[in-house]
Amino acid sequence: MAVSVREQLFSLADEEYRKFSAALIPNISNVLGVRLPELRKLAKQIAKGDWRNYLKEADSDYFEEIMLQGMLIEYVKEDVDVKLKYVAAFVPKIDNWSVCDSFCTGLKFAKTNQEIVWEFLQPYLNSSLEYEIRFGIVMLLDYFIDVLYIDRVLQVLDTIKHEGYYVKMAAAWALSICYIKLPESTMAYFTTCSIDDFTFNKALQKITESYRVDPETKKLIRSMKRKATTE
Repeated sequence: MAVSVREQLFSLADEEYRKFSAALIPNISNVLGVRLPELRKLAKQIAKGDWRNYLKEADSDYFEEIMLQGMLIEYVKEDVDVKLKYVAAFVPKIDNWSVCDSFCTGLKFAKTNQEIVWEFLQPYLNSSLEYEIRFGIVMLLDYFIDVLYIDRVLQVLDTIKHEGYYVKMAAAWALSICYIKLPESTMAYFTTCSIDDFTFNKALQKITESYRVDPETKKLIRSMKRKATTE
């Protein structure tokens, strides 16, 4: 089955899209150029068949092969415990922001299983590996920025001290979403937080870029920028 899937991926590849995609994802050279809607269609097809065997034997040589495996986990009909086992097996394959963020977007079962998934994410949020931490942070911003979890999310973000660029950018993105959804809690956090200058200023920048923030508030947010920064 894995061979036939690769053949399908090759048949779906678009050279112009390959160039476009590769330019957006630094440090990878294994892009075929298959558009995400086509990958999703293929994932849905595999989910209707022997998907367990596919995941067990699937090739991971190409960007799209890895992306496809992540999408497949989204579509299989299993309970949360089974899905999380496959999530745990997949996370070590994440080596770029695109696979990470697309994978997280598909794990919608997290929203209805917050307590279980929160505990599952803790080792990743405490990891020393850049993309394991990014996975944890993006899961938080996708599924845990709400009244019940906001204080815990902010506390976790404040404890992450990894120097990886993709960790810092994910944390800034998450903080901007925290502010947009729950401004009072997040503003209170901003006055006492210990995150580094780069992440803090990037979070402010992302807030000011949001169409959901009014001009007066954007002016206030800009005034909070830290002067001493490594940007």
